[in-house]
Amino acid sequence: MSGTSEGPTPAADLDRSAVTESDNTYRKSYEKTEPKTYEYAFAAAALPMAVVDREGHVTSANEAFATLIGADPAGLPGRVAADLVDLASDARTWHAYREVLRGRQAKLRCTRRLKHPDGHSVWVQVTISPLAREAPGVLISVSDISERRELQARLRHLQMHDPVTRLPNRTLFFERLSAALEAESYEQSGTGRIGLCYLDLDGFKAVNDTLGHRVGDRLLSAVAERLTRVADEAGFARAGAPLVARLGGDEFALLVEDSTGTEQLADLAESALAALQAPFDLAGQRLSLSASIGVVERHAAGTTATGLMQAADTTLYWAKADGKSRWTLFDPERNAHLVTRQALSSTLRPAIERGEFVLEYQPLVGMGDGRLSGVEALVRWHHPQFGTLTPNRFIGLAEEDGSIVPLGRWALTTACRQARRWQLDHPGEPPIFVSVNVAVRQVWDSDLVADVAETLAETGLAPHLLQLELTESAVMGSAGRPLQALQALSDMGVRIAIDDFGTGYSNLAYLSRLPVSVLKLDGSFVRGFQYDDPGDRPNPADEVVVEAMIQLAHRLGLTVTAECVETSAQASRLRHIGCDTGQGWLYSRPVTPDRISELLDTRTYADTPVGKP
Repeated sequence: MSGTSEGPTPAADLDRSAVTESDNTYRKSYEKTEPKTYEYAFAAAALPMAVVDREGHVTSANEAFATLIGADPAGLPGRVAADLVDLASDARTWHAYREVLRGRQAKLRCTRRLKHPDGHSVWVQVTISPLAREAPGVLISVSDISERRELQARLRHLQMHDPVTRLPNRTLFFERLSAALEAESYEQSGTGRIGLCYLDLDGFKAVNDTLGHRVGDRLLSAVAERLTRVADEAGFARAGAPLVARLGGDEFALLVEDSTGTEQLADLAESALAALQAPFDLAGQRLSLSASIGVVERHAAGTTATGLMQAADTTLYWAKADGKSRWTLFDPERNAHLVTRQALSSTLRPAIERGEFVLEYQPLVGMGDGRLSGVEALVRWHHPQFGTLTPNRFIGLAEEDGSIVPLGRWALTTACRQARRWQLDHPGEPPIFVSVNVAVRQVWDSDLVADVAETLAETGLAPHLLQLELTESAVMGSAGRPLQALQALSDMGVRIAIDDFGTGYSNLAYLSRLPVSVLKLDGSFVRGFQYDDPGDRPNPADEVVVEAMIQLAHRLGLTVTAECVETSAQASRLRHIGCDTGQGWLYSRPVTPDRISELLDTRTYADTPVGKP
């Protein structure tokens, strides 16, 4: 039998057909009821929601949305959605919202503070999402985040305030300071200036150490209260009171935004000091306190938070160094000197290694015969940034950081080598001696005796042609190692000179026991001999003092050199009262070794400035 015939339908096929028919029936029923179901869900949802058309108007909103913003649900359709949730208050959010409405951006989320009609404010998070393509428009959903914001605010307050004094802490202070220094802050309004009082309590550590940290904390809290009152009084009748902050430890700051000038800051600092002068009564403890304040006031433009604080810290240091219990105003010139000093200090040792130092030599002339008898070696620093620097700019720094030892050793070797060179270049003339300055730290921190012996042996210079100069304050009262070193040098044949004699201890009785061979009178005595008109006469007292010192030195077997001889009249009087040697601009300024070589050919000065370059 050909062909096919339909047989009975299998059970599995019947079941599959029944399921498909059932699904189709359910789907049709669901599609009929879906819009109604969504409307119920939308209206019953606890989350505030509103549907907005492409033009930005509300088409429908649920009860939760109306309750949140305090509006009648029936009156919401047709309202401008951006007005209801404050989307137009800033340009960036408004632009993003428009992009979502036009379908160019997928979603927008922002935080807003809404004002409820009953007067309270609500912090909300607004989310705007596009609807399905079949339903053009967007869905606005709003979440009340007021409690979360309140918790964040409490946590931020704890993070930004000092637990002891309840004042703003260092973090909040720098946040306010940085904001005040932003161009938008001072360009739109105000004076365009900023001021800072940086305060440190004098002797607070002693309170903590003797009375304990609990009393110390109470004292800090009491100080904070007084400074806050000062700030409130200063802010009366002004735009705002200065910000009072505790920066840590016993350091406080008073920040003045829109300062009117240094006078305002000075008044604030005076008020703060006055407020802290009254004794503090703390649980039976009566404490007196003082403070030091660094005051900085300047244009906000070009100022950074770091720069302002560095200036304030430097000025506070000045206030403490000047005696504490005072305020000090920032001085740009003083600061520039300090910056230069720090720059020199940090480059001193490397400069020795780089060979930036040179020696110049100032002649020492016999007052009786006018002949060149010796020279004093004077170090100069050819600094690549600051030019040629004289010893008063860097010797103190070298003594502080110990670099005076290698610098002094270099000067000793260089001067002795040069003196030997002059001797060899002028064999027919009596050799001149070289005088080298020595700091007392060179005696303590190095073996000066060994250095001198090694240098003399290396250069071939005779010991009696080397003179070492130490200041009176360094020599008088010397004992122990310094005295032993001076005695050993003297025994070696080296001459020891006391520089700037008459300005230090002037312990003449002790002088007789020192291995000293030369006294160099300080220039302040010689200046008293200066007069220009023939009718003028020097101060008789100066002349008597100098003559007495010269006579005493001669009785002790010492020779005397007068420093700072600048006029022929001075030289004449010094010669008359018996001074042995003169040094000063009358004869020559400090000059190069080549210039000394030229002068050795002449040797005679005759009280005229022929030695000046």
